[in-house]
Amino acid sequence: MTTSSKPATVRDLDRINLRLSAETFALIDAARADRLGNVSRNTWITEAVAEKLARETSANDRHGEGRVANG
Repeated sequence: MTTSSKPATVRDLDRINLRLSAETFALIDAARADRLGNVSRNTWITEAVAEKLARETSANDRHGEGRVANG
């Protein structure tokens, strides 16, 4: 990745451009259709990101268990 000259600040709620294939959109839409109620793509993707971050955090926590600090 290249560094940007723009400041790396993120507002409380910020926008990004996300490129996904038509197949990925179709899979997301199928998953949304299986849920009760009306879930927007944005909500579905936000939930998916939150789930991934929770798994990564949990995996990192487990990975760090049992380590002894050198001192």
